[in-house]
Amino acid sequence: MTVKIRKQLYIEPAQEAKLKRLAEAAGQSEAEVVRSALDRYVTDVRAPLPDGGAWEAILSFIEARAALAPVESKRTWTREELHDRSVLRGH
Repeated sequence: MTVKIRKQLYIEPAQEAKLKRLAEAAGQSEAEVVRSALDRYVTDVRAPLPDGGAWEAILSFIEARAALAPVESKRTWTREELHDRSVLRGH
């Protein structure tokens, strides 16, 4: 027998009716239908589980980029000048 962890959740009345019909049609318990649905959901392309290794790679990349020397700006204006309406109107 596999170990199972008890979970309690709230579903809508319409979902309960669907769950009961699915369980009866499949000859399974409602819990088994929910477990199967969860397994299918997480293997679906729309709902991949987070990959810890991928996050580590992203964080390493961010840290490496942050360690690089800052790029010198080639712009000739300042942010404050953009907000100064007289500069924008040419006065």
